[in-house]
Amino acid sequence: MTQYDRLRVSALQYFIRPVTDLTQFREQVEALVDTAADYRCQLVVFPEYFTVQLLTLGDIHRPIQEQLRFLADYEPQFVELMSGLAAKHRIHIVGGTLPVVDPESGVLHNECKVFGPGGMIGTQRKLHMTRFEDEEWMVSPGSGLRLFDAPFGRFAVAVCYDVEFPEIARAAALSGADLLVVPSCTDDRQGFFRVRYCAHARAIENQMYVVVSSTVGSLPMVPAVHLNYGQAAILTPSDFPFARDGLLAEGNYNQEMMVIGELNFATLRESRLNGTVLPLRDSTTTAAVLASVEVVTL
Repeated sequence: MTQYDRLRVSALQYFIRPVTDLTQFREQVEALVDTAADYRCQLVVFPEYFTVQLLTLGDIHRPIQEQLRFLADYEPQFVELMSGLAAKHRIHIVGGTLPVVDPESGVLHNECKVFGPGGMIGTQRKLHMTRFEDEEWMVSPGSGLRLFDAPFGRFAVAVCYDVEFPEIARAAALSGADLLVVPSCTDDRQGFFRVRYCAHARAIENQMYVVVSSTVGSLPMVPAVHLNYGQAAILTPSDFPFARDGLLAEGNYNQEMMVIGELNFATLRESRLNGTVLPLRDSTTTAAVLASVEVVTL
């Protein structure tokens, strides 16, 4: 499956700012992908809900549920923009997330679109809703895990809160994924570290690379994203062949940045065979653990 062993990846700390027209949004996105391509990156990762910038083009005084459906109407323009950039630079793009309306049920989902340089587009809907998504935004969970095959190998997407559920990353790793991509949007330090700590745990448990992209900046007029606390990072397993502390690269908190690192999949495959510990090989299924549970009364 893997055609080459190294992947240069760009993880964005995307600065959310109000825009006055679609052109401003397009220019910001284009500039970031152009820069990643200049640095010879083969994969660029945008964060969850970075598209909420476009809400400032509509009536920000409407109920947030209506605003999100307004945002979903930009799906065709968003797809055209990202697919065009992927083709132009021959690059893979994990396009953060955009609210989408299911054409059959009419319900709203938080969906990540993945763009290949050859025109292929895949999707991964967020599987677990945070409280504000469920109770205030009325966004519904998706179902099913998608795996994406690229020339550099197989990868999966866990959208923000989804990385806090270990079974998702484990299923991806057991299905051949070497990389987990985590587009994230968190508004405070506690939320950020929930995602960050869990992302690094997933890298260690599954002996896989994890790339986290975050929103930074501010939209004071938009509920739930009026503040952002974020830091992009490229995380590795914790073993001798990898970066010190299992941290290949990270940005500075809450600044507009691009974090770039080079993943070595040959090293990853070797570690899965001959690492100091082999947690992916030695893992026990949840069903087996539950079947063996004993309760001891003291």
